Order: sequence, then C-alpha cells, then structure tokens
Amino acid sequence: MYEGFYNLNRKPFQKTPDPEFLFMSNSHREALARLKYGVEEREIVVITGDVGCGKTTLSRALMDSLDERYKVIALVGPLFVPGELLRLVAMKLGIDEPSPYRTELYDQIGTLFFEYYQKGECPVILVDEAQLIPGKEGLDELRLLTNVQLDDMNLFSLVMLGQPELKARLLSGYNEPFRQRVGIQYHIDPLKFNEVYRYISFRLEKAGRTEELFTDDAIEHIYKFSGGVPRKINNIASNALLEGFGKEAQLIGKDIIIDVARDFGLVAWQS
Repeated sequence: MYEGFYNLNRKPFQKTPDPEFLFMSNSHREALARLKYGVEEREIVVITGDVGCGKTTLSRALMDSLDERYKVIALVGPLFVPGELLRLVAMKLGIDEPSPYRTELYDQIGTLFFEYYQKGECPVILVDEAQLIPGKEGLDELRLLTNVQLDDMNLFSLVMLGQPELKARLLSGYNEPFRQRVGIQYHIDPLKFNEVYRYISFRLEKAGRTEELFTDDAIEHIYKFSGGVPRKINNIASNALLEGFGKEAQLIGKDIIIDVARDFGLVAWQS
C-alpha cells in the first residue's frame, strides 16, 4: 500500500521470521555464534529471550547456515502428552512405525542416530517455544535421549529456544539432571538505542530505501515505546508508515509515532 510512496520494493517491518531481515545486534551475533558452535560440538544448547526478541528468526538463520551434514528436526510449540514428543522426533527422523513402548522407542531412535553417524550426518533436534514442554517428564524424555551416545561423542545436537520461563524452569531443583546436560546457555537482550537506529536503517535498506525515513526524534520514541524488542519495533514502525502514508508525510516524525503508540495503548512513556 505505502511501498511506492516511500520508495520501497517490499514491506520492511513484517513480523515473519525472514533470516534476510535478521539484524545482528551484539546479543544476536553472540547467540548465533553459540548456536553454531553448539551444533558443531553436538551439545545441548538453550537460548532464551523475551517475546519478540528474534529467537525464531535466529533459528531460521541457523538452519540456513547448516550444510548437508546436518539433518534438522524442527518442533514448534511442543504441547505434547508424555511420549508424543519422542514419537514425533522418531517420525521426523524417518521411523515409519514408532514403538508405543518407551524403551523400544529409545532403541529405535538410538539405532537411527548411529546410522546417521556412520553416514557422517548429525541430527539436530530444534525445539522452538520450548517453555511449553509440559512438566518435568517432558524435559526428562529429552534428557534420557542424550544417553544415546558413543564413549567420546554425542550422536545428535539438541537446540532449545524459549521465553525466560524456560531458564527459570532449568534453575529449579527438580530439573537439575537436565540442566547439568546443557553445554551452552545464553539469553538474548533487547536492542540498545543505537542498535534500534541501525535496526530501522537496516530493514529499510533491505526493503530498497537508502534515504532516511524516520527522524531522530521518531526513532527515540520508537525505542522508548518498544523497549528495544524487535517485534514491538516492527509493529510501531509498520503502523507509522501506514499512518504517514495516509497523511502524505514524506518523513515519519515523533508525532506519528506517538499517535501509533496511543493506538497500541503504550502509555508507559510520553512526550
């Protein structure tokens, strides 16, 4: 709608997890580096961050960076009854008829892991929204899966991405056995003010615009209202472009940002 008016070839602030639009803040760069290292070392990796911080986009970037040596089994929002999580892993690995018995199911998965190892391939189980894994039993199923290993090497990598509740769960005493298996853990921070400025410029450039579109005051207000959370930045900025287009504003100023923030009920900070 507003793309032609602002010399854009596509919408710059969409909420879909497109790795091409992944802005590498210091925190995101560190998280991606740890993800890659953890997968290469066949570790359990836990990445946490607030809602909208870019975890899913990071997972897409990770998958895009892996070559044919890695087979990714992606699970999203795993609200499974006990045993279902393992059966889904088994089916995605290529087991047509997973056993209904847990011990046999572990054996089936372990045999397939070893076959992948012999072919020089590494399965990567990637669980997004991992804070939704129900109870202690769900985490225990994944922990017991890590017992399938050689004397000197794990046979797969487990990547878990989730909201801060996941980190809190791992710190609880009854999940200590799982936490001790975690090789890499990292929390993604919101963007700092200078990163918000660069984030907006980066997204606009990816969408085809090189000239400034948001005034400095507008970006300051976006930072204040969003707290540096990328998804909130996208919501505010995309709606600001829509309102700016309606007003035929050549630049997006702070007044437009404040109007959008009022529409979203963001009243924690005002000009």
